[in-house]
Amino acid sequence: MKGTIQTRPGSPLPLGAQQTPQGINFALFSRHAETVSLVIALPDSAAGQMLFPLDPAVHKTGDVWHILLVNAPPTLRYGYRISGPDQHGHAYDATRILLDPYARALDGGAWGERRPALGTAPCCRIDHESYDWEGDRPLGTPIQDTIIYELHVRGFTRHPSSGLSCPGTFRGLSEKIGYLQDLGITAVELLPVAEFDENETLFTHPTSHAPLRNYWGYNPLLFGAPKAAYASAPASVLNEFRDMVKALHRAGIELFLDVVCNHTAEGGAGGQSTSFRGIDNRIYYLLDPWDGSHLNFSGCGNTCNCNHPVTRHLIVDMLRWWVVEMHVDGFRFDLASILNRGPEGAILADPPVVELLAEDPVLAQTKIIAEPWDAAGLYQVGSFSSSRRWAEWNGRFRDDVRAFMCGRPGTVPALATRIAGSSDLYRKHGRGPCNSINFITSHDGFTLHDLVSFEAKHNEANGEGNRDGDNNNISWNSGAEGASTEAGVLAMRERRIRSFAVILLLSNGVPMLVAGDELGRSQGGNNNAWNQDNETSWLDWRLVQKNSALLRFFRLLIALRKRHPVFRRTGFYPEAAAGSGSPEIGWFGQHGRPADWGGNDQALGVLLKGAATPGQAEDDFFIMLNGSANAPALFSVPPPPTRSGRHWRRIIDTAAIPPLDINLAAEGSMVSSGRHLSVPAMACVVLQTATLQGFRTRRRP
Repeated sequence: MKGTIQTRPGSPLPLGAQQTPQGINFALFSRHAETVSLVIALPDSAAGQMLFPLDPAVHKTGDVWHILLVNAPPTLRYGYRISGPDQHGHAYDATRILLDPYARALDGGAWGERRPALGTAPCCRIDHESYDWEGDRPLGTPIQDTIIYELHVRGFTRHPSSGLSCPGTFRGLSEKIGYLQDLGITAVELLPVAEFDENETLFTHPTSHAPLRNYWGYNPLLFGAPKAAYASAPASVLNEFRDMVKALHRAGIELFLDVVCNHTAEGGAGGQSTSFRGIDNRIYYLLDPWDGSHLNFSGCGNTCNCNHPVTRHLIVDMLRWWVVEMHVDGFRFDLASILNRGPEGAILADPPVVELLAEDPVLAQTKIIAEPWDAAGLYQVGSFSSSRRWAEWNGRFRDDVRAFMCGRPGTVPALATRIAGSSDLYRKHGRGPCNSINFITSHDGFTLHDLVSFEAKHNEANGEGNRDGDNNNISWNSGAEGASTEAGVLAMRERRIRSFAVILLLSNGVPMLVAGDELGRSQGGNNNAWNQDNETSWLDWRLVQKNSALLRFFRLLIALRKRHPVFRRTGFYPEAAAGSGSPEIGWFGQHGRPADWGGNDQALGVLLKGAATPGQAEDDFFIMLNGSANAPALFSVPPPPTRSGRHWRRIIDTAAIPPLDINLAAEGSMVSSGRHLSVPAMACVVLQTATLQGFRTRRRP
């Protein structure tokens, strides 16, 4: 077969493998390599591997090695053997067959199958199949209207209760889109789907001694190849991913990817070369200038040299491919503060890669979200970038809301700032509330159920002696640690979950939920379930029926947010509404007094004046929050700030028994202005203005 394949010099651009009318063009960057050989394997495995040495006089332009294969089938697999200097900072090993950083797919089988070919055989595949997008276009959901739902592709449908024929796959996710539509979220954010090796971890279960897996996938082999094991048919992973995106878009749901471009799976000194290290270690990674060892700001053994021109263009090219060829709508950047580090790890004032991502014309309509910290202690919430394009995971929102809902005194001022959109963090440089991604839980940490059920982590199953995971959970167990049958404890937990949800979804900024929080999913107190590929992490779909009242609460709360622009402001609150002297937001303490900004009061009332638009009168809202774990809070209900003939109606009471915990305004009980309203411990009550027309009387218990 090799005799029928002819070679040509090829082209240095584009990097990667590209099918052209003339043949398949291969182009690879390596500045310091001395020899480069393309290795291919044809579909007929009996043919073995074929080696094509690249002559630098013919097959090299600048630092790019390239070759064109004529008459080669597009179904081939390929990789590279590279040799280079054995000097300070280099890591060449010509015995390894390396992955192309620009590869779009890898060979792979079902989840959990070993991949012995990594490093020993060509594994890269070419994106050669045509695909009919049927007119699919980006949805362009305005950022202020976005509600993010973070989920794990495998964990979302892997549980037997999902009832799917292809659980744990992109296709399985597609089959659950109806559930997502009913919930009301507008964007799904997937934990890493770029290729990783789930079998790489050396940890075992402490009692069964069964090997554990890298379930989360935050250790990429490549940046731009979707994981074959997440497809029901691994060989068709590219088109199955596209099918999922197209189905989500038809349902009005955007797709965001959690991308990890701060480090790779090659690890530190003891890791194996699979790609970047063996191609050009000194270019792709941050190295200690004295001994050439990998600098480790990621906590995973190495740190990508993101601001080197070669690496940053790889990152941008990867994102462009996800957007152009896979129709992805947005990205969340893991440990994004690493993008702000220079060649020796110093923090840069104007990091080129951060600016490039914000200003790239292809990504101009794509949502970009930073996790604004890294594993070495760099914490940049509110200061990750001055660009309005960059949104940030607001860790301050998470911590301040948790502190208030744990009953800690002195937390009212911080809570008010978070509810109003975190102007202390995002007013600078013309940024606004929508630069804040508000969240209370994420994949990393307690679930919402566990946040109200545990004070200490319980990570023994991870095989690290409960040493892993964060000790600062800012949680309260509601009166008993872990599982409980005590009615009072269970009622307090349910109340607090609902109160957390109200704060999250009625605050200005972009809310993010974690899959299963709306169903009361628990991880048994595990706050770092990265290697738990089992029922600890999988979503149990039986909870849809078991906790249907909680699911109803979330659905109606999301719908409330979507109906009223007052919760989705793009600008911060001014001191007073223009020309009226009436504030758009008012703050109250107990008994009608002003909010207690300097004391230890644990109650906060928030009066939101609805903005009147032509032909429509927006409703007002009065939100009463009690962060005390023991005592009720007594609020004096103020008059509605706008329009006569409107009255307060109670639409949310997180201490009430479902279905009275949340209702439409037309079903809510009337509450008179001036009335003193008692809000139970850890509860939230929300009033909404409405007319008497269509009012349906409902007796409260």
